Amino acid sequence: MATPPSPILLCLLLLLLVASPSHPRASASSPFEAALAKLQARIGYTFRAPDLLRRAMTHASYSRENGRALAVLGLAAAQSAAALGALAADNDAASSAVSRRASEVASEAACAAAGVHVGIPAIVRVASRTSASAAPVVCGALRALIGAVAVDANSTDAAGEVFWRLHVLTVESAATAAI
Repeated sequence: MATPPSPILLCLLLLLLVASPSHPRASASSPFEAALAKLQARIGYTFRAPDLLRRAMTHASYSRENGRALAVLGLAAAQSAAALGALAADNDAASSAVSRRASEVASEAACAAAGVHVGIPAIVRVASRTSASAAPVVCGALRALIGAVAVDANSTDAAGEVFWRLHVLTVESAATAAI
């Protein structure tokens, strides 16, 4: 009669199975993983911890593990980058002008436009009753993306750079479309 395998051996086998390249989370074979890879190329930032990006592209309607907390950080990083940009352009700017610029650039409409520009509506995971193209959803995902960059890079400066790159590309695209 054969003896059953030890619990340690079973745990090791389970770890090998989970860590193997054929495991869905370890490969980029799913459409979601492929979309995340394209998104990283579009924003010019490669995540060291891709789970942060997965979380950022997950709406609260889809999962309890979502990007809401990252969006809080992303909004703060975006507003900080906008305020810094306003002061860099005019270090004598009135506080009201700096505040207004930070609010405008990080507004829901501006974030949603940047999110649409990089394709977030096609990537963000939402529940079936939620519209992935709704401005609050797209804006929240973009802010979560910016927050995820900040956490991944351990730098709000890196997040601000990604935010500005997306904001400038969106503004340039809108100006070109208007011509």
